[in-house]
Amino acid sequence: MPRDAKQLSPPTMDTLKEGVWKENPVFIALLGLCPALAVSNTALNALAMGLASTVVLLGSTTLISVLRHLIPKQVRIASYIIIIATFVTIVDYTIHALSLELYNALGAFIQLIVVNCMILGRAEAYASKNRVITTIINSIGMGAGFTLALFLVGAIREILGFGTFFGIPLFGPDFQPWAVFILPPGGFIVLSLWLVLFAAIRRRKEQRKEVAHVA
Repeated sequence: MPRDAKQLSPPTMDTLKEGVWKENPVFIALLGLCPALAVSNTALNALAMGLASTVVLLGSTTLISVLRHLIPKQVRIASYIIIIATFVTIVDYTIHALSLELYNALGAFIQLIVVNCMILGRAEAYASKNRVITTIINSIGMGAGFTLALFLVGAIREILGFGTFFGIPLFGPDFQPWAVFILPPGGFIVLSLWLVLFAAIRRRKEQRKEVAHVA
């Protein structure tokens, strides 16, 4: 008899959509808030950080899933951190080689991906217990959800704080940027507004389900 039926169940669209909507790392689980607030002052920085985190998440969870039966339980967390740190180093050097300006903009937050709760949490709660293909699909969904969240925050902050989108001016020379949105308080404001919106959408969906169930 299978030790865990969930491990043997085939991956579905829900496996992918978990991280994008149902368990979005930022808007639902409130994980990875440090980079979401620190480097999301422009859409480009937010997108780059999201993609970097996705690459680390996908690579580390895939390898952990492959080695899940070989890693002793007593040292599993230390092993996960070593694996994650290896992929962070690869991403760090890659960004440094491709764009020094982007590397300087992201700063130490690239290295801090190692301690991102989203990645370590996926390694412990999912990759160590599921097959490789299911882990890959789930990690892609989680990475996409994290990247989407950072991008939504970064895009609003750049538009209001700089009057640009990916560096392209939107409003002309008379626009007065709201400088607060490129500062840390602006990150909290934008993130809180997105959290309120996502919570309202979820509540409305739940109410519709309750009405349909009663009917």
